[in-house]
Amino acid sequence: MSFQDFSLNGFLKRTRLYTLIVAERWPLLFPMLIVLIVAVFASMACGASGCDMDFYQREKILQLRWFRVSMACAIGALLSLSGALLQLLLRNPLADPYTLGISGGAAVGALLSGFFLPIGIVAVGMQVGSMLGAVASILLLFLMARRRLFAPPTMVEAPGIGLILTGVMIASGFGAIISLLLALSPDAELRGALFWLMGDLDVDSVSGLVWLVLLLAGGWSLWRAPQLNLLAHGEATAHLLGVSVPRLRLQVLLLASIATAAAVSVAGAIGFIGLVVPHVCRLILGNDQRRLLPASMLLGAAALVLADLVARTIVAPIQLPVGVVTALIGVPVFLFILSRRT
Repeated sequence: MSFQDFSLNGFLKRTRLYTLIVAERWPLLFPMLIVLIVAVFASMACGASGCDMDFYQREKILQLRWFRVSMACAIGALLSLSGALLQLLLRNPLADPYTLGISGGAAVGALLSGFFLPIGIVAVGMQVGSMLGAVASILLLFLMARRRLFAPPTMVEAPGIGLILTGVMIASGFGAIISLLLALSPDAELRGALFWLMGDLDVDSVSGLVWLVLLLAGGWSLWRAPQLNLLAHGEATAHLLGVSVPRLRLQVLLLASIATAAAVSVAGAIGFIGLVVPHVCRLILGNDQRRLLPASMLLGAAALVLADLVARTIVAPIQLPVGVVTALIGVPVFLFILSRRT
């Protein structure tokens, strides 16, 4: 092997070859789109009331199911995109919004707003509170791990395990605050708060904020995908090729935090979507961010729609929290993936 193979030209040649190989896998995105379409139709057709509907109730039931399906699509896509970005940033398979405490901060902000605001503005207040809670968690991460986040690539290759441990401690702290709020809440509100914290898609309207955040986050991710590909090859390599690594780190973390906050403000804490789905997409499509990120959004939306369908039908007419279903399915799937990689 010649010295040229280790040069910048050699790296770019290998990158172009890798891109051509991965480009042949574009058709694999279409089966994911088909899976999402099938999941949407199945979720619209069946629910807690069964698959057969009375003619006079059909319109109302379909409208309510459409609200749930629409929110499940947007929230599943946001959580999966957030997980994929954080795993890229930290190059750690355990990275997701919940590991870093972002969802915990959003949940605390939403609960505080729900407990102390008047009933008429609770819905809007919970979304605002969720955003503020996510911002608080981001500020804590910045304060505790700012040296790693903004260090030049020549000094530290990635924020890595230090940021993961910081996020775990922040998540534990927010978990304690959530337990305290639940202990102090009235009994009449306790069950609803617990149900929401375990993941609740029982909405009566479509949130335009969630879809707006999804469009902006998805558009930014696709626009920055080439730079994210360079970051995936190593932060020193990305720096040599002209990428402002500290600024890109900051943008990825902010985008993942905002996406998580938007999802938590509507549906509560739904785990394992952002952890498992990016792994599955990475096994199928490889690590090219131009394919991985849109695939994660498609498969994340389909996964949450199907999980919500199971939550509504498995013990009908009782509806389970969708977060319970995602955990019961996500834990064995993630353990299986890890067993195959080790």
